[in-house]
Amino acid sequence: MNKIMSDKMIIALYTLPALMLILVLIYVPIVLTGYYGLMDWDGIGQMTFIGLENYRVLMTDSMFWRSAYHSLLLAVFSVLSLIIYLAVSVVLSANIRGADIFRKVYLIPMLLSSVAIAQLWMRIYHPSNGVMNRFLMSIGIDNPPLWLSDTNIVLFAIFVPILWQYAGFYIIIYYAALKNIPKELVEAAKIDGATPLQIAYKIKLPLISGIIKVTIVLAVIGSLKYFDLIYVMTDGGPSGASEVMASYMYKLAFRTNDFGYGSAIGFFLLVLILLVTYFIRKLTASKDDNVQY
Repeated sequence: MNKIMSDKMIIALYTLPALMLILVLIYVPIVLTGYYGLMDWDGIGQMTFIGLENYRVLMTDSMFWRSAYHSLLLAVFSVLSLIIYLAVSVVLSANIRGADIFRKVYLIPMLLSSVAIAQLWMRIYHPSNGVMNRFLMSIGIDNPPLWLSDTNIVLFAIFVPILWQYAGFYIIIYYAALKNIPKELVEAAKIDGATPLQIAYKIKLPLISGIIKVTIVLAVIGSLKYFDLIYVMTDGGPSGASEVMASYMYKLAFRTNDFGYGSAIGFFLLVLILLVTYFIRKLTASKDDNVQY
């Protein structure tokens, strides 16, 4: 077996199917998206080369920059929510009473599709029959908010189910990382008189710092390209108040048949994600950091 695996031709043959699959499903679409972004095309008829005109329009498109702001705002909230997920994971890893039940409950959102979650929260936010407004009316608020119709609050109302949807994903990552910390270190700290807060802050968090950096990158990338739940709940409305870059790109490409401009936005989004990922890595890098993204 060692002799076979040392043969470069055999290694090339083994890896070729996976490389071809990656090439066809990832790199070819990226190249085509960049190519289409240089065209004036409705997705069916003749393509006309217009160079960087789509990108020039993009730079002055107020609706695009508004959607970009919403995506960046979602990214900020997603990163901040990691603090809550991490705190919950620290508590769960301490083997407190009732932790087993909670470990099962927080996985429920991961089992549901985005469409099911959207339908659930649309009913929660329903103006008259929703759980949220019924509760507010029960405590004396006669005119509760129209959560998905008010341009001032719709974006933040949508952030709640989005963050709830991915809570289990990040909690299980942090929980697994915390459980891999050697118990001897924790026991030694307890013998030395360290409090639970000191153990969490000075021992556990530094040991999983690499995982935390990875989840920050995942949260930011996921937020910048987020689409499905927003599309189902509000379709970017009302009046673009919940529009994000991915939903705006979808509307341009598949509703107005402006595939050239939609592709330009998609390629710009790819470049933006790469740049943001690079800067996050630079900001969180340390001398002894060996984590590879």
